[in-house]
Amino acid sequence: QQLAQLQKEKSEILKNLALYYFTFVDVMEFKDHVCELLNTIDVCQVFFDITVNFDLTKNYLDLIITYTTLMILLSRIEERKAIIGLYNYAHEMTHGASDREYPRLGQMIVDYENPLKKMMEEFVPHSKVYALISLQMVYPRRNLSADQWRNAQLLSLISAPSTMLNPAQSDTMPCEYLSLDAMEKWIIFGFILCHGILNSDATALNLWKLALQSSSCLALFRDEVFHIHKAAEDLFVNIRGYNKRINDIRECKEAAVSHAGSMHRERRKFLRSALKELATVLSDQPGLLGPKALFVFMALSFARDEIIWLLRHADNMPKKSADDFIDKHIAELIFYMEELRAHVRKYGPVMQRYYVQYLSGFDAVVLNELVQNLSVCPEDESIIMSSFVNTMTSLSVKQVEDGEVFDFRGMRLDWFRLQAYTSVSKASLGLADHRELGKMMNTIIFHTKMVDSLVEMLVETSDLSIFCFYSRAFEKMFQQCLELPSQSRYSIAFPLLCTHFMSCTHELCPEERHHIGDRSLSLCNMFLDEMAKQARNLITDICTEQCTLSDQASMLLPKHCAKTISQAVNKKSKKQTGKKGEPEREKPGVESMRKNRLVVTNLDKLHTALSELCFSINYVPNMVVWEHTFTPREYLTSHLEIRFTKSIVGMTMYNQATQEIAKPSELLTSVRAYMTVLQSIENYVQIDITRVFNNVLLQQTQHLDSHGEPTITSLYTNWYLETLLRQVSNGHIAYFPAMKAFVNLPTENELTFNAEEYSDISEMRALSELLGPYGMKFLSESLMWHISSQVAELKVIL
Repeated sequence: QQLAQLQKEKSEILKNLALYYFTFVDVMEFKDHVCELLNTIDVCQVFFDITVNFDLTKNYLDLIITYTTLMILLSRIEERKAIIGLYNYAHEMTHGASDREYPRLGQMIVDYENPLKKMMEEFVPHSKVYALISLQMVYPRRNLSADQWRNAQLLSLISAPSTMLNPAQSDTMPCEYLSLDAMEKWIIFGFILCHGILNSDATALNLWKLALQSSSCLALFRDEVFHIHKAAEDLFVNIRGYNKRINDIRECKEAAVSHAGSMHRERRKFLRSALKELATVLSDQPGLLGPKALFVFMALSFARDEIIWLLRHADNMPKKSADDFIDKHIAELIFYMEELRAHVRKYGPVMQRYYVQYLSGFDAVVLNELVQNLSVCPEDESIIMSSFVNTMTSLSVKQVEDGEVFDFRGMRLDWFRLQAYTSVSKASLGLADHRELGKMMNTIIFHTKMVDSLVEMLVETSDLSIFCFYSRAFEKMFQQCLELPSQSRYSIAFPLLCTHFMSCTHELCPEERHHIGDRSLSLCNMFLDEMAKQARNLITDICTEQCTLSDQASMLLPKHCAKTISQAVNKKSKKQTGKKGEPEREKPGVESMRKNRLVVTNLDKLHTALSELCFSINYVPNMVVWEHTFTPREYLTSHLEIRFTKSIVGMTMYNQATQEIAKPSELLTSVRAYMTVLQSIENYVQIDITRVFNNVLLQQTQHLDSHGEPTITSLYTNWYLETLLRQVSNGHIAYFPAMKAFVNLPTENELTFNAEEYSDISEMRALSELLGPYGMKFLSESLMWHISSQVAELKVIL
């Protein structure tokens, strides 16, 4: 009966499972090609050294890691057997035979239940790990403590002023900004697959231990992680004679848990100050981007590695060491990364001019000499290297000035081919015997990238699109940044990170673009909105403080003088006041008196916090995220308009139940205090605050605002009609010509308000200034309509 149901749904099963089934087939074919290529490389006895044939070695190691990662991910798909079995059954029902790939595919799924164990057997013939051993020249040098970096004054341009203009040089140029994360993957997975060498080579064992002590987990793909120590121990426990290796793993695990967190925390602390110094110097002297470009990309790569390490380990470490995995200053590090990226993008032509001259005036000459001094140089290799020299010699600064687009991809591909030709065992020109040529070419390739691939270099060394897949941690970091006043100036780093997200998409998976694009837009919008809200709240608090101060200033008005005079007289005659212990009122201006500079008032704190946050909002005029342009200042403007509107209406203090309302003069004073604070915002952010005033105050002259909410015009009109005019009609209030105001008449039930305080000339002037001509016209028309209706009633009575 169950199979009968499948018979009915077979076409739907084929349609819906085809994509998954053929993806598994693609994985199988990829595995076949990798195995074939690895066998070919072994037969050719290819020479690998990351410091000499960098591109060939890096791509070889990346191929092995991609293959390993893919097989581990495949084993984590729980429904893999059900998918291929169900698809094949539907295929058999439809076409009368199994799919031709099914037997091999089924066998692969069974064989790779435990992928690393199976691959350890596969890699027995590929046990010569020269590529991994060559990392001894690079990995230990990169995996240093913050104190060692500090003692070496790493990334500092000003530590040796005399050499500031000298170009940053290295024999291993591309290795200097190579991802530490990538090297650790190569070492961990490489020595798991070829574990035999750990027992015979001390260098391999040292590399293995150093990598095991640095991390507890590795990224397989995006947020999928691989727990190193447990997996390695489970694999080695069944191998005879590996008790020593298992003990090594346990010791390294303990070291990673105890010390890795604090080590990486200190590194991030060092990098914050190093990147700040680098960004500050380069913003002042952008010409240094030419000779010191290597420092910039090293700084970006180091910072990127530390941020990704923290992100990956924050959710995958024991809770007892959680403090080392909460970095409230991470925003500062990301901010300085973004600043360096902005310098590279802005001053790209400066770097192009420098390296075009470097390639034509120095690199071409040195390479030509190296080629001339080669004892043996076959014709094909000679043609390729001559083309390198000719390409570089033909470069000129005029090409940069004319805006010519450079493209050295062909030259780099030729060097990759040449590495392959000269690294096999029977090559006439062996790169292993001519290391200087390899190192020189690696340097030249870096220089070409400084001319035509700056954007790609930025992605390679500082892409943080991984945050797209750690959205909860991303949002938590942002909230921590806003909560810490000293870090809020760096909060713009989070919206800027959203511009990275599209770089994690791939042309072979176009359907993912919309999902990732939408996530980048929603996160960017949320961050900018929260920043604007925070700034708005600070401004509102400052306005409240200023309104309080203006209220204190109103104590100097004549109507409050009696109490002040009374206190002065009593104090002079040393008479006790009626009420014992009555506190003496503070005089206006007391708040400005400071005994010393250490006294910080609440208003000072608010202004400091606002200036920090506004620096962030004003940092970039706009940013482009997935072809959408965001303007941070407009978020603040819109929030200020909404809050100003609500505040004006709120400051009327209109109570419909008791018919109480603020006096127009008091409201005008509060509004002016509010506007003074808002005008001061222009000192922090480049926004047009006059536009805010015009939009809000003009709406307040109408009966309803743009959201259909009541305005001060409607509130005051209702109050003067419903409260004051009604009491006039009832005979409780009368007009007093001498005072040019309405006054209360003596009655049994006293009124809750003094008519004079709402209708004298000064209050009418304040009201007309608040409501404007349109508001006053609406008020007068409403009053005249009510009066004329009452006159009409009188005529009817008479």
